[in-house]
Amino acid sequence: MIDFIGEYEVTLDTKGRFLFPAGFKKQLPDGVASQFIINRGIEKCLTLYPIEVWTPLFEKIKKLNDFDPKVREFKRLFLNGANQVEMDSAGRFLIPKGHIEFAELGKDVVLLAGGDKIEIWDRSKYKEFFESFSPEYYSKLANDVMNKPSSTWSPFNN
Repeated sequence: MIDFIGEYEVTLDTKGRFLFPAGFKKQLPDGVASQFIINRGIEKCLTLYPIEVWTPLFEKIKKLNDFDPKVREFKRLFLNGANQVEMDSAGRFLIPKGHIEFAELGKDVVLLAGGDKIEIWDRSKYKEFFESFSPEYYSKLANDVMNKPSSTWSPFNN
């Protein structure tokens, strides 16, 4: 099981590569491959999934009913941006150009742990996103989310 925690600032080089932080490397269990899937996020960010996390998620998505127009739309939106990436011998990932454009990534980037995946944000957009929430809103959101039975917020419990 993979459980990332932490937030790291990294720099994209001119080729669109970033050095995977040592703090995240230490959190990868022994034997986990250096292969990942990078995908567009729901917000203007990217999501980096270890292949071991992506595979069961992909299997669930493949089983969804293709005769449902919402399923087809979701699959197109979610799967269209998925690309396999591999950490190189120097510990870097290369972000595809289209993904950089989608997330509007500049030179300064934030990698944010999201449990079993990592979000990749442009630093200024990340700062704007979090500064837009008041403590009152955050408190209400936490209460609303944490007091819901877990079975109600998974799209795969049907």
